[in-house]
Amino acid sequence: MNRVVNLDDSKPRSTRSVASSLKDEVRDLSPAYFAMVMATGIVSIAGHLLGMRLVAIPLFWLNIAAYVVLWVLSVLRLSLYPRQVLSDLIDHQRGPGFFTVVAGSCILGSQFLLISGSLRLAVILWIVGIVLWVGLTYTIFAAFTIKENKPPLDEGISGAWLLAVVATQSIAVLSALIASHWQQPFRLETNFFALSMWLWGGMLYIWMISLIFYRYTFFEFSPSDLSPPYWINMGAMAISTLGGALLIINAPDAPFLRSLLPFLKGFTVFYWATGTWWIPMLAVLGAWRYVYRRFPLRYEPLYWGAVFPLGMYTVGTFRMAQAMELDFLYFIPRSFVYVALLAWLAAFAGLLFRLGRGLLGFVYKRGALAV
Repeated sequence: MNRVVNLDDSKPRSTRSVASSLKDEVRDLSPAYFAMVMATGIVSIAGHLLGMRLVAIPLFWLNIAAYVVLWVLSVLRLSLYPRQVLSDLIDHQRGPGFFTVVAGSCILGSQFLLISGSLRLAVILWIVGIVLWVGLTYTIFAAFTIKENKPPLDEGISGAWLLAVVATQSIAVLSALIASHWQQPFRLETNFFALSMWLWGGMLYIWMISLIFYRYTFFEFSPSDLSPPYWINMGAMAISTLGGALLIINAPDAPFLRSLLPFLKGFTVFYWATGTWWIPMLAVLGAWRYVYRRFPLRYEPLYWGAVFPLGMYTVGTFRMAQAMELDFLYFIPRSFVYVALLAWLAAFAGLLFRLGRGLLGFVYKRGALAV
């Protein structure tokens, strides 16, 4: 008797299972996964500034690997699931996560410049960041404006929106760092570009945090609403502090920055004070979420968005103290760097656990299929 043969049966079931699992992982890849590059990069830079080479160098190389892997996965996702990527891009909750690729590129560029002294690679990543920033900014916010079906405010906005601010300020930061290595007139022009991006990032934060704070205080708030990206409320101010500090440091090379020094110093302290205010508030809300309401603590890519602000607050405070000769503030980065490092280790352990559990699940399934 003839038997109908499925063409897919020509491949072992275990092989099909592996391919299917990998495709599922690629399909479900979070747009915000480049927050891992952001977090790893800024903790590495913090270690570098504080003389912790055993932290800075390994995290630098790890970050290069993470950046390459995430780009490969992102390109695969775009080629295999373009509709899913487009859907995420114009989604009010997931869309802002794409800005992590901008910030991740610029922070890795800052690592190359500060840790390895590679200006060329820093410039390449700077250009990549600018191109991505332009494309994402005017695609995402134009789509949010013209789309017909929009969620209500309490369902549409979250702390992840402030990733747009972080992306903008990351370009300002890398621009200021590159400017200090270039000769005139490029140094002057790049400093002006850095200043412009820094100012725009500050204005964008004011717009967005007003809506976020309104959502905080006038809508029902559940533990599931307090996702880790709410720490970006502080992180966006921390990177704004860093940008302002670098502009102050660059002031001797740019007459227009010298004329703006009182303004730069005032707003840099303003950003730092705002970011500092957020830390106890976010700690209280975190305790309410995990201790009082017993929300389960499970690894997810969004937790890298909570690690990044801790590292950025360390670096931003260090640079502000350096730029404004506020020596009494150095104790903050010297102690806060360990908080950032512990948070990074916790998130990385969660990632390894998830990967290990997935590998064990695959081995188990393969064994079952073989039997």
